[in-house]
Amino acid sequence: VVKDSRIYYAGEMVDFPFQKNIHQLPRDEFLECLHDLYFRKDAAPTNFLEMLYAKFGRGISEKFLIPYNEKLYATDLGTLDVDAMGRFFPHASLDEIIAGFLKRDNDSYNATFTYPEGGAIQYVHALMSGVDEARVALNERLISIDLEERIATTSKRRIRFEQLVSSAPFDVLLRAAAVPFDASVYSCNKVEVWNLGFDRKGPEAYHWVYFPQRDVSFYRVGFYDNIFGSDRMSLYVERGRKTDEVVDDAIAEESLATVLADLARVGFVTDHQLVSKHHVVMNPAYVHITVDSLRDVVEKKALLRQHGVHSIGRYGSWTYCSIEDNIVEARALVDELVGG
Repeated sequence: VVKDSRIYYAGEMVDFPFQKNIHQLPRDEFLECLHDLYFRKDAAPTNFLEMLYAKFGRGISEKFLIPYNEKLYATDLGTLDVDAMGRFFPHASLDEIIAGFLKRDNDSYNATFTYPEGGAIQYVHALMSGVDEARVALNERLISIDLEERIATTSKRRIRFEQLVSSAPFDVLLRAAAVPFDASVYSCNKVEVWNLGFDRKGPEAYHWVYFPQRDVSFYRVGFYDNIFGSDRMSLYVERGRKTDEVVDDAIAEESLATVLADLARVGFVTDHQLVSKHHVVMNPAYVHITVDSLRDVVEKKALLRQHGVHSIGRYGSWTYCSIEDNIVEARALVDELVGG
């Protein structure tokens, strides 16, 4: 699939990423962004917010990059590390931006991708095909880890281990292992997701659409149906929330009403009928990568490894990465542990 990503801006669709497509804006806003980009103060940034201003100037930053990422992360961008998004942030030089005026260049992460029929769960099923099912335990919660004795206690039993690999959120692992840590270092947002199915097709061109507007409840909408080529609109709608926000049943119902109203306001839903819905809150969703968290993860991982405990994955490493990154990391650790 060749990704088609857009930004809903001033009632129109602008190609993603914003910084490479300012020439698609109304003329006065285009000139404002171009002026601010050229005359930006290219000082060495100390945090993510400063990086945006230093790389792209005020116009691009304040029209899209800042409001969008504030909606996404649900935090002050000035607290995040300069490289908080790593390779997933679509950097662009002044030369690249100007070149894009004449030649379309919207490369960003996952510019092309494959997606298995039946969803990403098929990868898990493929892994399971080579595993003895008797050795797989489900619905069994880890309660504590005795690092000195190398014993893991679950909701059902005690397990003595030589090596233990965890992909749980890093702060959860630290608590289970009784490793003292500063909880304020491990902040994150949570993301409320609505999976919505409608009775007929909607917009057919898009896979993802981004929304920087503060008065639109969601920051991104994805079109399952346009990825799979199905004949009825199937969306996932994402709302960033602070990790301590309560999302109970009553708030979820209010949220759904707001989401549907906003989908109608941006033109995705007209006289469509909602025929299916599914609601989930991911917590953590996007971790807040800071100077302190980067340092603390390295230190605490080294301590855990001394006791045969290895923490990996997006949340186990308290980072921002893809499923593919997780697969590569896991295989490398297996090779290391088994001497392969």
